Amino acid sequence: MPDMIEALGGAAPVCSHLPWPRRIVDAETWSELAGHLAEGRWTLAGLWGDIGAVHMALLDARQGELAVATLECPAGQFPSIARHHAPAQRLERTVSDLFGLKAVDAPDDRNWLDHGRWLVRHPLGACSTAAGDGEPYAFLAAEGEGLHQIAVGPVHAGIIEPGHFRFTANGETIVRLEERLGYVHKGIESLMAGAPLERTARLAARTSGDSTVAYSIAYARAVEAALGLEIPARAHWLRALMAELERVANHLGDIGAVCNDAAFALMHAHTGVLRERVLRQSNASFGHRLMMDKVIPGGVAGDLDRPGIDGIRSLVATIRETFPRLIALYDNTASLQDRTVGTGTLTHALALQYGCGGYAGRASGRSFDVRRDFAYPPYDTLQFDVPLFQEGDVNARLWVRIREVEQSLGLIDQILDGIPSGETSVAVARAGEPREGVALVEGFRGDILCWLRLDPAGDVERCHLRDPSWFQWPLLEATIEGNIVADFPLCNKSFNCSYSGHDL
Repeated sequence: MPDMIEALGGAAPVCSHLPWPRRIVDAETWSELAGHLAEGRWTLAGLWGDIGAVHMALLDARQGELAVATLECPAGQFPSIARHHAPAQRLERTVSDLFGLKAVDAPDDRNWLDHGRWLVRHPLGACSTAAGDGEPYAFLAAEGEGLHQIAVGPVHAGIIEPGHFRFTANGETIVRLEERLGYVHKGIESLMAGAPLERTARLAARTSGDSTVAYSIAYARAVEAALGLEIPARAHWLRALMAELERVANHLGDIGAVCNDAAFALMHAHTGVLRERVLRQSNASFGHRLMMDKVIPGGVAGDLDRPGIDGIRSLVATIRETFPRLIALYDNTASLQDRTVGTGTLTHALALQYGCGGYAGRASGRSFDVRRDFAYPPYDTLQFDVPLFQEGDVNARLWVRIREVEQSLGLIDQILDGIPSGETSVAVARAGEPREGVALVEGFRGDILCWLRLDPAGDVERCHLRDPSWFQWPLLEATIEGNIVADFPLCNKSFNCSYSGHDL
């Protein structure tokens, strides 16, 4: 098996790209990389556009390596990665929508984020044009006796972001699900271009609100890598503390929500109370329920005082006392188990092919966690296990979350016991020359990638944020096949992919 960095070694390096290398490759090498992805040697970590170029992040979890390959596209096109490696399909379609760069021989050239309602086409490209009238979206056809379609969304009942789901079913059995997303496209990458670090930090924090801490850490670490900036040790530990509180809050809410979709509202009520306590304590300790804008380039905004520490310790004790009884209730309710066990199974092979991160991947046997495999401070000094299950069903995804809550509580204890004293931030100085940085961070859904380029004035010239949902939404389509329509809410919530993080 070729070494990933060696495979790019003959290409032109970009010297100001840290901490992992970026290489400018030719079309032949680009296609060879697609072959390595198709053979499962490496994992696709991201694919995004630029003016006149396309970038691809490659991940080798076994070696703990990440690299970015860049192909210049003077003719406005590039060899399709998706032709060989299916996980690249929606990413290539997005590159086309935003930058006007076409993937040659792509298996799917339909628009993805662009619904035909923008004022311009290819808004981030060198040659944007006025938009015409949008054409109806061509959903994939399905043929067979007794098939019918069920259209759900994009507007849903309750407070939820918009997304359209087109089911093809035979009776109650789902034959195909096709998603249509992009309804909450916010133009974050466009808003970031040319903006100062302070503004782009706030935009990064709002990419997906339930992962605001994780996104802020990813963005801050990319900036710090680009500038070669060392932040105080205390700032690293405070970031991890906020990240684990965010993880616990989201897992508690989703455990209850999955049970609620199986008509077991009691679990939803009790886990909702615990989640609310986490949010209230986060507000008391850090000044915001979601801890939004508390992680900044150079460290963290503010500090944690003694009452804040005592409050978090009390919260951990409360969860440890209450949570096991709720898990026993879940585990001993046969009617609930009947709905979750064996439902919506994601195979190990698909989880590997798509580089599926977080609880969805770990429930299907893909053992990957950035905190362990690409350890960043302070996780490189903390002790924790990465829960792993093989069944790949709704029940397994729920149990990964349960075990991760337990592990996060242990991490919070270690952080509170070992957090060093000192400053919480340092000033961010301008480099005076173009710099590039990349970061990989573990959010509650999985790995978040941030890549950026700073101009000589220190502003953001280009920034790309990749949510784990990009590789999880297609897997929801695969896992729902053969299940009944009534089980879609269970499968959907067990993944809980982000609309906002996907729609940029």
